[in-house]
Amino acid sequence: MDRGEIQGAPKNFEALRALILERRRELPKRLAQVAAFALDNPDEIAFGTAASIATDAEVQPSTLVRFSQTFGFDGFSALQAVFRARLRERNSSYEDRLVELEGGDAVAAGSAAILNSFVGAAHRSLDNLSAAIDPQKFESASRLLASAGTIHLIARRRSYPIATYMAYALSQLKIRCQIAGTASGIDDDLLALADEGDAAFAVSFSGYAPETVAQASALAARGIPVVSLTDSAFSPLAECSTIWFELVEADHAGFRSLSASMAFAMALAVAIAEERRRA
Repeated sequence: MDRGEIQGAPKNFEALRALILERRRELPKRLAQVAAFALDNPDEIAFGTAASIATDAEVQPSTLVRFSQTFGFDGFSALQAVFRARLRERNSSYEDRLVELEGGDAVAAGSAAILNSFVGAAHRSLDNLSAAIDPQKFESASRLLASAGTIHLIARRRSYPIATYMAYALSQLKIRCQIAGTASGIDDDLLALADEGDAAFAVSFSGYAPETVAQASALAARGIPVVSLTDSAFSPLAECSTIWFELVEADHAGFRSLSASMAFAMALAVAIAEERRRA
């Protein structure tokens, strides 16, 4: 047993994450706030100090200690060691790629440097994609959506290109779909026409478009299954979805690409078509 860790504390990040998700509804407000920040920003937990993490999570440093003790650790440093071990175990191929992009005899400057940085972020996202998506869950989602009479696509803001691509791909594959978020302003009316044999695919990333959450929740309340793509286990979409996927895109200078999300959408559209072909 590591020094600073008491009996019953999770031994690795996946075990800790599962325990946090299991207990998230019973956590007091401030501890739930730390839990959401920790799962959304694991690298920051690994690298930061108690003071800097508390500032970013908008809690007191003592709250980090309470949070750690709640999950079986005797202090924050013991919990932080689990997050640091995650980094050591993680495949470092994307880091090597970033070094390669940034290195060389002639270091790129100006616009070329910006391009290389975004390429590096895209590589990071794609490298993490296969590890982030559970194959069995992906197959279950494909079957669920393939069995739908109509697939309702719900997204806003940064997520909207994913839904429009899905609409294009599914239409080309002769699969009936309906996209919400049109300029006509009748999205709620269109979704109200959804039958019990339909299903929905919703996409929203932090800070979660209220329209997407409301529409997905309304469909789920009517018994229409919702598959969602989001970026946190604490996303409001996770609460109302039959199946949900957590996918965090890498960023450059605060700008997140859609590289992994678009690859996911492309794979899902083709998988739905393949499930229908088999049927």
